[in-house]
Amino acid sequence: MPEINQHNKDLFAHYSYEQKQRLYEAAAELYSDNKRSLFDRLVQNRTRHISVVLEDIFQSHNASAVLRSCDCFGVQDVHVVETRNAFNPNSDVSMGSNKWVDYYKRPSIIETYDALRAKGYRIVATLPHENDTMLPDLDISQPTALVFGTELTGLTQEAIDHADAYVKIPMYGFTESFNISVCAALSLFYLTEKMRKDPTIAWQMTPEEQLTLKLYWSMQVIHDGRNVMQQLQQRLFGE
Repeated sequence: MPEINQHNKDLFAHYSYEQKQRLYEAAAELYSDNKRSLFDRLVQNRTRHISVVLEDIFQSHNASAVLRSCDCFGVQDVHVVETRNAFNPNSDVSMGSNKWVDYYKRPSIIETYDALRAKGYRIVATLPHENDTMLPDLDISQPTALVFGTELTGLTQEAIDHADAYVKIPMYGFTESFNISVCAALSLFYLTEKMRKDPTIAWQMTPEEQLTLKLYWSMQVIHDGRNVMQQLQQRLFGE
């Protein structure tokens, strides 16, 4: 979806589950049954158990490729730290994934960590260090935020020092690191598969979270979706 900010992050927060369901039924009449079936199917595999943090990625195609990987692996939330470099998704690379993934722009790594910890996340920095935990051995029993650094210098020392744990991908070649987008894709593939196979992890969104997400998705496929949704709200609830 477009960047989630103060303007649009709580559009449906004041509605009950039943009201959201009524609103979704009304919105779904404005697009195809195939699209609705797609939403109903894909939302079942969406997760916030694993989230991604990107620290100052200065090449937009790399950050956009990470958004695309998040969408493909069902990871809903991406937090973009813009201390020095602004993030503007490259549509040619993201392939429209920024319409379906929530991304949050944040001013500092510490503010990002604080916001995630307040929601129960464990902060895991991705590093190539010798003594870091190997990716297959990473404990993801609690919500996990994976942190990826810039293309040339990696994570800042501040991001490293304030993380809760560290992980690296096994490598057996001369090159000491993967490209940021490749690193994210490999990490997300392995960890989301591991997450889904673990019956002790409640990784799916709640029914109400899923319904709210489908309302946001509906706004992406309806022309002038924000205004249309407001018109539906007025019709149904007199607002």
